[in-house]
Amino acid sequence: MRSDDLHHIKDDMTAFIEGHGMRRFPGYVGDEMPSVLWKDSGNPEAWKDFVELAKASGAPFLTMEDFVLTKQDLDFVIDRLKDEVYSDDLDDARWLRTYIGKTGFLQLGFAHQGTLFLYEVSTEWHERYQRVLETAEAIGGLLIEDDDDDE
Repeated sequence: MRSDDLHHIKDDMTAFIEGHGMRRFPGYVGDEMPSVLWKDSGNPEAWKDFVELAKASGAPFLTMEDFVLTKQDLDFVIDRLKDEVYSDDLDDARWLRTYIGKTGFLQLGFAHQGTLFLYEVSTEWHERYQRVLETAEAIGGLLIEDDDDDE
């Protein structure tokens, strides 16, 4: 069963990484970077195997990123989606208020011989948040492009 808050997993990851004598580098590896994503095969503790592989490969540190939903994040999305055309997305965004302050995404990464290896875990609500955020950002892009046409 997937948790709605990954905060405890993050704490476990931090302790496990430091227990292996490794450091953490706070940073997110974006989609634009070529990388190999770990397949966890449904194992909720696959991240431990990932950390052990990083250690065995000689990586001195792992990148670590988390996403905690803030009121400001959600307010941005809701403000952009207030148009009636996006009422389903707006309903989803309002539903997400329950998750303010919760950790919805974790990413670990390490580099080895020029390749970035990543482990990611997310909650269902974070995936929904990403979907409505993409819609909100697309609306923002349309508004900016429309303003440019007026000049």
